[in-house]
Amino acid sequence: MFANRFPYLIIVFFGALLFIPFLGQVHLFDWDEINFAESAREMMHTHNYMQVQINYLPFWEKPPLFFWMQVLSMKAFGVNEFAARLPNAICGITLLSVLFYVGSRLYSKRFAWWMVLVYAGSFLPQFYFKSGIIDPWFNLFIFLGIFQLTQAIVAFQEQRAFDASVRYGAIFTGLAILTKGPVALLVVLLSYLIVVVIKRKSAILPFKSYLQFIAIVIVITLLWFGLEVAQHGWWFLEEFINYQIRLFKTHDAGHSGFFLYHFVVLFVGAFPVSLLIYRWRGNSNETLIQQTFRLFALVSFSVVILLFTMVQTKIIHYSSFCYLPMAFLAAYSIEGLLTQKYKLHCWQLYCFLILGLIWSLITMALPLVGMHPEWLRPFIQDSFGKENLNAMVDWNYALSIPGLIYGVAIVMAFVWLRRLQYQRALLAFFISTMLFIQVVLLLFVPRVEEYSQGAAIEFFEGLQQQDCYVTTLGYKSYAPYFYSRKKPERIEASDNSWLLRGKVDKPTYIVCKCTSAENIIKENREFITELYRKNGFVFFKRK
Repeated sequence: MFANRFPYLIIVFFGALLFIPFLGQVHLFDWDEINFAESAREMMHTHNYMQVQINYLPFWEKPPLFFWMQVLSMKAFGVNEFAARLPNAICGITLLSVLFYVGSRLYSKRFAWWMVLVYAGSFLPQFYFKSGIIDPWFNLFIFLGIFQLTQAIVAFQEQRAFDASVRYGAIFTGLAILTKGPVALLVVLLSYLIVVVIKRKSAILPFKSYLQFIAIVIVITLLWFGLEVAQHGWWFLEEFINYQIRLFKTHDAGHSGFFLYHFVVLFVGAFPVSLLIYRWRGNSNETLIQQTFRLFALVSFSVVILLFTMVQTKIIHYSSFCYLPMAFLAAYSIEGLLTQKYKLHCWQLYCFLILGLIWSLITMALPLVGMHPEWLRPFIQDSFGKENLNAMVDWNYALSIPGLIYGVAIVMAFVWLRRLQYQRALLAFFISTMLFIQVVLLLFVPRVEEYSQGAAIEFFEGLQQQDCYVTTLGYKSYAPYFYSRKKPERIEASDNSWLLRGKVDKPTYIVCKCTSAENIIKENREFITELYRKNGFVFFKRK
């Protein structure tokens, strides 16, 4: 019994070391991290846990499950960055354990360890568990739903009991909907329907199973959607649905991008795992469950990337579910390499080298550019970006050493690949990348954050003890709400024109970017006084 549990104990221990330390060392980032943390904080402040709010107004973009997790974390550890990000650290530990379980159940413990390693040792897949966004839990629930459907199909074909797998698949799908919305059901059902088309009758379950699946999904989603309608009527649900449709039709809040945006994000951002998903065909000796899950992995990967390629709103984490099937497909390819059934293509060899060295050179160059910001100024057209470079950030030449060490590790791993020493090379790639990501998060992200938003958040934090109004003009930010610990206010305070020109009843502060400051001063000279400017931000107070 202990031998069976020991791998999970190792995963939990090292997962905790990987994801939990230094969670709170850098401010939350606008928009999503601060947005979600603020919604959780407002839940605690108003004791309204059923209706998601932002700025104490209804926020219909997301269901509440993730905010409930953040609320529990904040009740335990306080309202801070660590508490906002801790649910995803727990998700990371859970996910690595799930990957090991799936890999060992389908193939072997060696296969399972490779699934864990390639996921934890790739850039964006690991980075997301140090964040405070919704997607890690959303992706995990979808993955579990698909895995349970795989087991249900195989059990039905082998004439074994399958109802439990259908129920668990429905439960996880329902939880995914409560985490981020109905796109979870769309991904699961589209993936299943395509598998049915490919496998035909062998993937079709009895009709009662579909009724059971839909009934459970409905019951779980009604735990919130139904109560919300009962308490506040249909308007909130209508706004929620309209928002989901708008994301598909238009790019929301400036998040636009080129057509192949998500292909590039996955190829570069999910390095090195992205270079190992080339092996699409299975072996002739595959078991039924191996064949079925591999098909589900391929289909779900394709559904997500094509679905969000068509969506007009382009945000980097929209395609983050793909990291999970990519981890499986990469482990599948590694098994072929280690058993000498396959070899890497030439383009893969050199992409390992080139992409690895690009990441290495970026981190080697950052400290140099940080100490010599004048090098960048000629290439930056935006005045706000130029002013950001005035931030007083502590850089030194020693910070280039991690990038240099990572570059050396990449070159050594490349040499081993050329010599067909695949196990040694891949271990070097993924372990060095895993450690390198930790160094980047510890040494570089806090410094970069000082340029992008440090001055504004410093100002908002300074207002926490004041009874005042604070807002931004000319740009959208959730930072004033969370970092000034905003309290419920009179309805006029949500109107910027009233804050600028109305008869305010307490101190009022306005923050804008330097790009819009002159117009704001020109139009409101008699109402506002400029306090100071810092790193591209301009701070005003109402007269």
